[in-house]
Amino acid sequence: MTGLPLIDPNAATEPAAGLLAAVRKSLGVTPNMTKAMANSPALLKGYLELSGALGTGVLPVATRERIALAVAQGNSCGYCLSAHSYLAEHVGGLGAAEIASARKSDSNDPKTTALLTFATAVNDNRGEVSEADLEAVRSAGATYEEIAETIGHVALNVLTNYFNKAADVDIDFPVVEV
Repeated sequence: MTGLPLIDPNAATEPAAGLLAAVRKSLGVTPNMTKAMANSPALLKGYLELSGALGTGVLPVATRERIALAVAQGNSCGYCLSAHSYLAEHVGGLGAAEIASARKSDSNDPKTTALLTFATAVNDNRGEVSEADLEAVRSAGATYEEIAETIGHVALNVLTNYFNKAADVDIDFPVVEV
């Protein structure tokens, strides 16, 4: 049982119906998170637009999924850990060991590790990062564009983490324990 009702895409009215149809067309399914977000079409639209915009950025999908895993782990969000573990494997091409490492803000690539460490610092410190945090990620080869996008991905994932926890959304992916 969720804290917010799940909007049935077949019974939804506009604009929620159109947004949920777009989710299904894009993903092939309509996840419970988006059905719960559809209680506020403005929220669902904002989430989809930010997610879509960041998806066209410079960070590869595997890095984006790693950031999502690190942030979900830090925020103890079971829904997002489950969803992004699935996506990391099936869309990002990551293996189980890489997924486990990402949850610890680690990677076999030093630049990716630096991005994950930075993302964790942004999340853990609510955006208050130090010069040392910025210098570490820059020294690992991250561009300002990659750093800015990393902050954006943290914000996007904080939104979904907090939403799923507050709304108590039922996990509809293979469950991963926090």
